[in-house]
Amino acid sequence: MKSMTRIIAAATLVAGAMFSTNASAEVSYNIGYMSEYVFRGFVQKSSSASAGADYEQGGFYAGTWAADVGDGLEIDGYFGYGIETDSGISASLGFTGYYYTGDNFDDTYEEINLNLGYGVFGLQYSFGEHDNLGGFDEDYDYLALTVALENGFYGTYGSFGDDLDGSHIAIGYGTTIADFDVGVEAIFADDDICQATNLVGTSCENEESLIFTLGKTF
Repeated sequence: MKSMTRIIAAATLVAGAMFSTNASAEVSYNIGYMSEYVFRGFVQKSSSASAGADYEQGGFYAGTWAADVGDGLEIDGYFGYGIETDSGISASLGFTGYYYTGDNFDDTYEEINLNLGYGVFGLQYSFGEHDNLGGFDEDYDYLALTVALENGFYGTYGSFGDDLDGSHIAIGYGTTIADFDVGVEAIFADDDICQATNLVGTSCENEESLIFTLGKTF
């Protein structure tokens, strides 16, 4: 993992020197509610509230986000660097850590994130390690392709590899109403994801979820 991280970081920094970025600093905060919290196809909790904060300056970003998962909180931390060319090509390299305050829900994930975008298309590749509640550590990777249209509709196909298996499809729509972000999303996960969800004690009676979200950024 470390050697690959150095290679990607070097390539991104070289590319970043070739393109201009916005040097102004910006801090924002967000709060939200999800009728069901599903992440990469995995059901986390029904009816979950969340809050976070973000900082951006000159292509650098950092932030934190927390959500209720029943047995305590999931608390995420992330940082990275992104670029965008005049032709509309975007790229970013970052780190994300997922941490949990409870003892029985889940354990630490730490991963490197690489994102590429052009027009309506976005490609994400992440690889990392899962502590697995004190058992053997699991290496995993995750690859996702997203198509996001200007009218608010989007679709994502994501798939896991290495020690984790499973794939999912998400189709959704998001818009802003009276300064609130409103969304609806249908998620279709395969049997591997549903079975893995049941092993950690979260209900997954079927592979389909319909989620409503409400949020505000300020």
